[in-house]
Amino acid sequence: MAMPAASSPEAGAAPEGALSGIRVLDLSRVLAGPFCTALLADMGAEVIKVEQPGRGDDSRHFAPFRNGESGYFISLNRGKKSVTLNLKNPRAVELFKELTRLSDVVVENFKPGVLDKLGLGYRALAEVNPRIIVASISGFGQTGPYATRPAYDIVAQAMGGLMSITGYPDTPPTRVGESFGDLTAALYTAWAITAALYARDRLGVGQHIDVAMTDSVFSLLVTATCIYTYGGVVPGRVGNRHPISTPFDSFRAGDGHVIIAVANDEMFRRLAEAMGRPDLADDPRFMTDELRTRHEPELKRIIEEWIDARPVAEIVALLDSHSIPSSPILSVDQVLEGEHLAARGLVAHVEHPKAGRVPVVGQPVLMSGTPGRVRGPSPLLGEHTEEILAELLGMEPTEIEALRQEAAI
Repeated sequence: MAMPAASSPEAGAAPEGALSGIRVLDLSRVLAGPFCTALLADMGAEVIKVEQPGRGDDSRHFAPFRNGESGYFISLNRGKKSVTLNLKNPRAVELFKELTRLSDVVVENFKPGVLDKLGLGYRALAEVNPRIIVASISGFGQTGPYATRPAYDIVAQAMGGLMSITGYPDTPPTRVGESFGDLTAALYTAWAITAALYARDRLGVGQHIDVAMTDSVFSLLVTATCIYTYGGVVPGRVGNRHPISTPFDSFRAGDGHVIIAVANDEMFRRLAEAMGRPDLADDPRFMTDELRTRHEPELKRIIEEWIDARPVAEIVALLDSHSIPSSPILSVDQVLEGEHLAARGLVAHVEHPKAGRVPVVGQPVLMSGTPGRVRGPSPLLGEHTEEILAELLGMEPTEIEALRQEAAI
């Protein structure tokens, strides 16, 4: 039974999570895999991060830093343990197999075929532990004509269709401002792992999970694919507005931009009343969502004439009183320091052995019985190597030192 990782009092009150007792071996690096396993750790899983001796995860070296520790790494590897294994060393490969025998899940995001060459592919690990679940994240998946091609997030956004519909008609295709390909794949993988754990309880065996960043990106283009598959139109870039609902866009106000989102006729009637223009709801150009979208430029001009000299806060307050979705466009610092985020408890503070007291954005899903939470700081490189080898594999200090001399750990 895996023990929950230690955490600061501010990190949460519940001692266990939904995945308490599940042990995960995390071979992944940088973003997609680490974000997936951070979510599992938040839910109570014991996550053992397996890293290269001397260097570790590449993201340990990503700026910005605090007391020499990467904030990027701290955020993505909260609540985990770190073991160093040189997987090019045969003894380290055997140690990993021994750990697999005692674990439930392995997560990796190497290029397809790399683990097989090391003797640690799914089939090899399933021979050691038939109940093991191996989750592989890659750019294009383990099969298919593009499987061996390298990929980063921007490639996944481009090849997954997202960039073609992001931006304005008169600007080049645009990358979404965060690593959407990595993060989407991570979310799908975490979901698939929990499903596989449930299936294992019924079937008694594990399985291999194959998640591609490009597949993950494309699968979320719900509106765009419907426009094409059912409407026969290849969707393009329409800026901030919604491709099938209007008004649903950002609008220029007196001191910035305001979001107004109207998705049905009754809501548009309320907007017209809030504007002091109830006649707009009966205007032949604007009587239905389809008509409003067809005449979107005219309607946007009317709305911006109405809000031209008004401050954003005034517009939002007025529309909120009419139950019309609207908002300012907040910067990251405004969101982070806002009262709503604090009330939701999304940001935890943990004590890192080198970086000190640091904020970490944690689990956004609130569960009444087994809540997720940040359960501790990110580990120092190899911080738990001796602990894991001794407690799980029963190794003596002299044996561990011999492994170190052999460059296995």
